[in-house]
Amino acid sequence: MLKTKIDWCDSTWNPVTGCLHGCEYCYARNIAKRFGGWTDSDGDTYHDTFLMDDSLVRVLDNPLKIMRVEKDGEWPKAPYPYDFQPTLHRYRLNDYIGKKGRNIFVCSMADLFGEWVPDGWIEEVFKACEKSPQHNYLFLTKNVERYCKYGVPMADNMWYGTSITRESEMHLFISLPAFCNIFVSIEPILEDLKPREHNVMFRQVKWVIIGSETGRRKDKVTPERKWIEDIVNECRNAHYPVPVFMKSSLAEVWGEPLIQEYPKVLRKENK
Repeated sequence: MLKTKIDWCDSTWNPVTGCLHGCEYCYARNIAKRFGGWTDSDGDTYHDTFLMDDSLVRVLDNPLKIMRVEKDGEWPKAPYPYDFQPTLHRYRLNDYIGKKGRNIFVCSMADLFGEWVPDGWIEEVFKACEKSPQHNYLFLTKNVERYCKYGVPMADNMWYGTSITRESEMHLFISLPAFCNIFVSIEPILEDLKPREHNVMFRQVKWVIIGSETGRRKDKVTPERKWIEDIVNECRNAHYPVPVFMKSSLAEVWGEPLIQEYPKVLRKENK
């Protein structure tokens, strides 16, 4: 279990790390490279390397260690031993068993539904979720078609979202699985999404998260307030108003108290 600075969830859980999308604004890739590498194993560690659709992916049954800074007489576990190459950390699958219910962002350091991810990895993650039904599990992907292709569980505590940044990605709304808890993360918002032209899409989701790009990327985009206002207005005007959560990265652009709403079942007081 990892505490997180991501303000719309309680914790992150990364049984799978790494991604091959190659998004230019990706914060996760930079984190993985910064804290990547390994120098020693923990006992009988089994690490397998194989190709999936011509992509290199790896499996770890036990953690590797990174011998840089000793803590309490032990070497810390390597969080990203292969940097941002897709890796299944099988030893993390039971991290949340028996813990108090939380809103958990699953695979914040990966895209669990990327085409390079074996079905078996997804199945192992869902089986682990079933062992701890007290939690709400939130997934995000840019490859929404695989939600339906795989056949994701439709339990009340499972939330399926997509991440969009540009108007050309707005079509991803309509590919979200029907009859599920679905949401969208508009982060980082890189341009005017023209939501009034796509308003039907906002009416089918149960939550909209909005955030701006962070970090020091050379071509970093600062959003306009009007882009955000238009999204909020469409959420308010939907037949069933859609909760909006503005990330703290929007504070300067928004210029007033941020709107930070949750769907009813994800509200803090319900846990």
